[in-house]
Amino acid sequence: MTEANETKEQLQMPTTYDPKEAERKWYDYWIKNEFFKAGNRPDAETYTIVIPPPNVTGMLHIGHALDFTLQDILVRTKRMQGFDTLWLPGSDHAGIATQTKVEQKLREDGQTRYDLGREKFLEKVWEWKDQYANTIREQWAKMGFSLDYSRERFTLDEGLSQAVREVFVSLYEKGLIYRGNYIINWDPAARTALSDIEVEYKEVQGALYHLSYQTADGTDSIVVATTRPETMLGDTAVAVHPKDERYKHLIGKTLLLPIVNREIPIIADDYVEKEFGSGAVKITPAHDPNDFEVGKRHDLPQILVMDETGTMNANAGPYQGLDRFECRKRIVADLKEQGVLIKIEEHVHQVGHSERSGAVIEPYLSTQWFVKMQPLAEKAIDAQKSGNGVNFVPDRFEKIYLNWIENVRDWCISRQLWWGHRIPAWHCADCGQITVTREDATVCSHCQSTNLNQDNDVLDTWFSSALWPFSTLGWPNEEAEDLKRFYPTNVLVTGYDIIYFWVSRMIFTGLEFTKQNPFKDVLMHGLVRDSEGRKMSKSLGNGVDPLEVIEKYGADAMRYMISTSSTPGQDLRFRWERVEQARNFANKIWNASRFALMNLEGVAASDIDLTGQLGTADRWILHRLNETVREVTRLIDSYEFGETGRVLYNFIWDDLCDWYIEFSKLSLYGADAAAKQKTQSVLAYVLDQTQRLIHPFMPFISEEIWQHLPHEGETITLAAWPQENAAFESPDAVREMELLMDAIRSVRNIRAEVNVPMSKKVELLVKPATADTLSILRNNEEYLKRFCNTSLLQIDADMAAPEKAMTSIITGAELFLPLAGLIDIAQELARLDKELQSLHGEVERIEKKLGNEGFVAKAPAKVIEEEKAKLADYADKRDKVIARLAELKG
Repeated sequence: MTEANETKEQLQMPTTYDPKEAERKWYDYWIKNEFFKAGNRPDAETYTIVIPPPNVTGMLHIGHALDFTLQDILVRTKRMQGFDTLWLPGSDHAGIATQTKVEQKLREDGQTRYDLGREKFLEKVWEWKDQYANTIREQWAKMGFSLDYSRERFTLDEGLSQAVREVFVSLYEKGLIYRGNYIINWDPAARTALSDIEVEYKEVQGALYHLSYQTADGTDSIVVATTRPETMLGDTAVAVHPKDERYKHLIGKTLLLPIVNREIPIIADDYVEKEFGSGAVKITPAHDPNDFEVGKRHDLPQILVMDETGTMNANAGPYQGLDRFECRKRIVADLKEQGVLIKIEEHVHQVGHSERSGAVIEPYLSTQWFVKMQPLAEKAIDAQKSGNGVNFVPDRFEKIYLNWIENVRDWCISRQLWWGHRIPAWHCADCGQITVTREDATVCSHCQSTNLNQDNDVLDTWFSSALWPFSTLGWPNEEAEDLKRFYPTNVLVTGYDIIYFWVSRMIFTGLEFTKQNPFKDVLMHGLVRDSEGRKMSKSLGNGVDPLEVIEKYGADAMRYMISTSSTPGQDLRFRWERVEQARNFANKIWNASRFALMNLEGVAASDIDLTGQLGTADRWILHRLNETVREVTRLIDSYEFGETGRVLYNFIWDDLCDWYIEFSKLSLYGADAAAKQKTQSVLAYVLDQTQRLIHPFMPFISEEIWQHLPHEGETITLAAWPQENAAFESPDAVREMELLMDAIRSVRNIRAEVNVPMSKKVELLVKPATADTLSILRNNEEYLKRFCNTSLLQIDADMAAPEKAMTSIITGAELFLPLAGLIDIAQELARLDKELQSLHGEVERIEKKLGNEGFVAKAPAKVIEEEKAKLADYADKRDKVIARLAELKG
């Protein structure tokens, strides 16, 4: 579309804006013409964001809408600023979450994954992935996201799989990936290991069971306490502190473990806190991470007493086959009967639950694959502390990041799943050794046997996600064009809740494999909560579907509301009334644009001329546009989207719609052809620039309006971002307009006080305080006559204050409305008394502030001068009110 749109027919806009029609039309147009495709500006500076890949487990939620809208605002702004922008889309295979969903669906049909076998089951998961990846794309389109679909990636696609394998093998060759028996977090429901940060701790009302273990010779006993009595069957020692005088004589002796009657030693270890409880601790190396470490130091046996499903195994003796919680009930009863259970105390404690399945986590001895984290973490810590790290917004999240990475434990990366990146390790059935290789192994690297089996486990989802900023751009091919041009990326936008899961891991893998931080900035936003501040969840039924919001109010209203309702790092509350307000704002923009276009018939882009003699309102709105462009650009660059929304709202609703468009009617409807032409130029220009400023927030309505305006170019998405223009600076026009607006508001307020409708003409007498004010008011009499609706307007610096008149004191002038028969003198005296008290208060407040030595010493000189100017203004107004009160009473 070009200037051909400037015909009379195209300048006409429908009475009301139809979001659905506009959203469908313009998104199809943008995609068809590849406006979002990166690489079209080879000589321009790049700006890159990779989307945090949503899981292919279902629909996008309102949190995704916030996250992606903030990214789209940044990308659309930078695209208009001339950058070669890449916003790379993609999705995550989400191992546990997706496999759980598919297994749930199979159970509904009476099947399990084992009934299908690995290959057939994976076919089902790929079908699920294709369905929901398409759903996600449809949602992206509905929300208007300017993504480069030609570069869409998936964490299990061929290129990313190659990157994952390269990283795994490289870390293994460096000795940073190893396989070993360790206590890990085990999810008995999903039957897989979990990393520490996939465990959610919840406060649970439980019990503390005190048990008495007798010495093998029957001469003594030791009391221990546990919250999980079922694990006592795997006890292999009782530990006491080496300096605990109570137990020194028992160290080296043995105890008889109840139920199974197995002898276990009494050992001494500094791990035990002798002041806590009885000072004796049962040691269960296969079911507790701390006990595991104690067991290694003392070479204790590791006895597992349950299987992968949380069911008691053969080592549990008489309890074999029982669920772990059923076993707890039975063993407590048996211990009580045998006199071993001394007492039971109520005990509130933190219990780990699987973030995915919700099952209670079991600390479990298992053979797993791990990443040795300390060497990787050190590089990230050094980069951050040397000033070469990532910039966190808000900066308080840097401390949270550093605290975690400085205390990080080795990362368990293997998962007992079928859906995911299968570990590139092959076990030799002949020599028992493992071959780790970038290509599928056919021969054992140790004994040359061909009797190999690939490891059944897959990698933690976050392992592949950690490579996302560079694997999506072509790494490990370091000559890939996209990698060389668009990496490192500019900003990562994500929620603060995954700083450990994802952000930290991307940083240390980026530094390890690309020698660079994967992004310059990390913008942390909060969670979207319901109107009562609660976290949204299925159980509460308080979730919000972004498509439902769009269906009701349109995509622009949802985008504007959600992006401007919070500050970085803070949670926001979703309120339907705020979406409605955003929709009303969009309608305000539409109606103002429609009025303007009705008065721009025949005006082409080439006709717009902002030089020469301009009226006060014209010069003022151009000055305010300059200020708005400056502020909006600064605030977007600072990620202050809430403040950006406030600035845009104030300029568009107040300055442009409520004041300038109303003032413009005098020229547009007047007989002065030259003045009309100038106002048309200003109106067309300001409206065009306004659409560009609002476009990143409200892309659809801004495109629809812009295409009706006189313009050059195909689409607003590629239109140049507004720039400050020194020629528009006009502080004189600001002073003049503020005087006029102050006067008009004051007259309207007086009318409202005495219930005089705007349709009724009134006499207005104005007494300017200075020659400058007199000149301004006389040069703009037409505005006062029109917007105060006067039957008589008299502007005179020497006039005497009339009797029986309503009075208003504004900066630079006194206003009088002689309303004989309509005014109650007592009421006017009361009003002036009230105003006087208010002015007294303001004068006293500023005098107190300026009298504060601390304030005067610390405040910038500019701030102090501003406060002094306010004081003089309030004092002047107060003196005039005092004088007017004296006149009315006299």
